[in-house]
Amino acid sequence: MKKVISFFSIILIVFSLVGCNQLGKTNDAKVTIGKSVKFSEKEIEDAIECVKDKFKSFQGCDLTDLWYDEDRSNTLVDDYLKYGLGSENGSTAENVIVLMSNFNVGSSGGDGSFEPNSTYSDWQWVLVRDSKTSKWKVDDWGY
Repeated sequence: MKKVISFFSIILIVFSLVGCNQLGKTNDAKVTIGKSVKFSEKEIEDAIECVKDKFKSFQGCDLTDLWYDEDRSNTLVDDYLKYGLGSENGSTAENVIVLMSNFNVGSSGGDGSFEPNSTYSDWQWVLVRDSKTSKWKVDDWGY
């Protein structure tokens, strides 16, 4: 009986470790925050943490770079407000930020929606909040 319990315990540990490795990895990501007149460093850092939390659902992927570039973000925010979800949800420019990222996809292709063994560059993360004191939430992502 002890052998059976030990065997199942080992199997459970192995499956737990394999499951942990499937989460999107963010620990080694290089984070760069450019100069901003629109947002405080704390606001940008909060947006970065929000993206990292969301990225963990990108199974088998490794976030390599995450950055904020205000000029690029402002251009993408304008597009989001004119043509994207922002044109429907009532967001305002002061409550939208776009971060950029690069990430690698493992041999599994993530959840199957990414090209296996590939790198995605300039991936956009659109984050919104209800007000200056609200928390950021990822509203859209992709190219």
